[in-house]
Amino acid sequence: MKKLLTSLFAISALVFSFASTAATPSKNDDGVVEIYLEQHGGHFSARDTLAGLKPGKYQFIIENKAGKLVGFQLQNYSTHAPLDMFPLEPGETKRSDVITVTEEGVRFRCPINPTPWYDIDGIKG
Repeated sequence: MKKLLTSLFAISALVFSFASTAATPSKNDDGVVEIYLEQHGGHFSARDTLAGLKPGKYQFIIENKAGKLVGFQLQNYSTHAPLDMFPLEPGETKRSDVITVTEEGVRFRCPINPTPWYDIDGIKG
């Protein structure tokens, strides 16, 4: 009985560990990390986890699922220096410029359909 319970516990732990891990963004053939975002009415959702990002080259791919005109604004987290900004028509997908993300981090939002700033400030080298 003890062996059965131990086996069931081990299997349960394995299943939950696979279910709770989110994918991390992947690099394209040019070595640029691609971050896929969807913009909805008043918020963004990410395909992959944004935790644990490292300094490097990044490109944001944004899909407008809000059903109306929205925008994407990208800034340096620490200095608020602009990195990119553009509008998106309903159903449109656009790519940001390739940007260099440092340990200073980045932040993004929609300047047209007000959303809070999404801060990515835990970038470690």
